[in-house]
Amino acid sequence: MLLLVGLGNPGAKYAGNRHNVGFMAVDAIARAYNFGPWKKKFQGELAEGQIDGVRTLLLKPQTYMNESGRAVGEAANFHKLSAHDVVAFYDEIDLAPGRFRMKTGGGAAGHNGIRSIIASSVGEGFRRARLGVGHPGQKELVHHYVLSDFYKAEVEWLNALLDACAKAAPMLAKGDDEKYQGEVMRLAPAAKADPRKPGAGETA
Repeated sequence: MLLLVGLGNPGAKYAGNRHNVGFMAVDAIARAYNFGPWKKKFQGELAEGQIDGVRTLLLKPQTYMNESGRAVGEAANFHKLSAHDVVAFYDEIDLAPGRFRMKTGGGAAGHNGIRSIIASSVGEGFRRARLGVGHPGQKELVHHYVLSDFYKAEVEWLNALLDACAKAAPMLAKGDDEKYQGEVMRLAPAAKADPRKPGAGETA
């Protein structure tokens, strides 16, 4: 079984935020593979389905970003999942807009949702699907930046990236994260960032 977690904040006012791109990713997967209806469970919204024959749970914690680990830990414990069975989709400011990278384990790099999952029973060994949203350029601007909506000019690359994350999901279900990363970037090659806009630089 696979647990795909989208990180974000609940409520309409946060729906279009960069910080909610994890929610957007699992929503795209749910649509692409005709997952069952979202139900309230494990302090979140849960949908069940299959990806290429692999039973998969999609989870959107409703605890707010900083407490995401409560929901993820509860779901993982109930289904007796290992850290490797858990994949978290989330916004990565250290990747340029539209870039995508997979990673397993490691620290939180300042991301409170990831920090909360690490602090839960899941630990730090889970898989991370990092969706680049860019950096505003100054540390003090980060909070406002990630809690702001994507620019209209970003919608094209954003939709392409979300669609690619869904289309390539069978590779993720098979545990081949390297191929999944490559296929996502093949399907949605990141456009060159506009240096006049916040988030143009890539630092990782």
